[in-house]
Amino acid sequence: MAEAHQARMQTEVEGMVQSLERDHIRKMQGRMFKCSADCCDRSTDSMSQVHQCIERCHTPLAKAQGLVTSELEKFQDRLTRCTMHCNDKAKDLFDSGAKEPAVRSLMDRCVGSCVDDHVNLIPSMTRRLKENLDSIQQ
Repeated sequence: MAEAHQARMQTEVEGMVQSLERDHIRKMQGRMFKCSADCCDRSTDSMSQVHQCIERCHTPLAKAQGLVTSELEKFQDRLTRCTMHCNDKAKDLFDSGAKEPAVRSLMDRCVGSCVDDHVNLIPSMTRRLKENLDSIQQ
């Protein structure tokens, strides 16, 4: 992917991830640590019970992180498929006898279109992630 397109995509995705971390994940982390500290304050519980309590505290955050990771992997896979399609189109054009500048131009336009399409998917992906994060039981 051309550097400018890659930088644009990275900036957009990082902005989304930072927003999710700030507005959702960080709060979940705080609850997890407070919950875990409460588990440690239970002086009558056995070591096993304290460990189980702490594990229960970690579960919502682990689910949230898995959810975000899975969604980002699917997004990356879709973007990769789109850029591979561009590579195929460029190879076909080159194989048909087109000169390198024409192939580069096609590739740049095609990848730019992939980036545009996928940047436009970020708001709906963010909304879906926020809804799913909000639904995770604490």
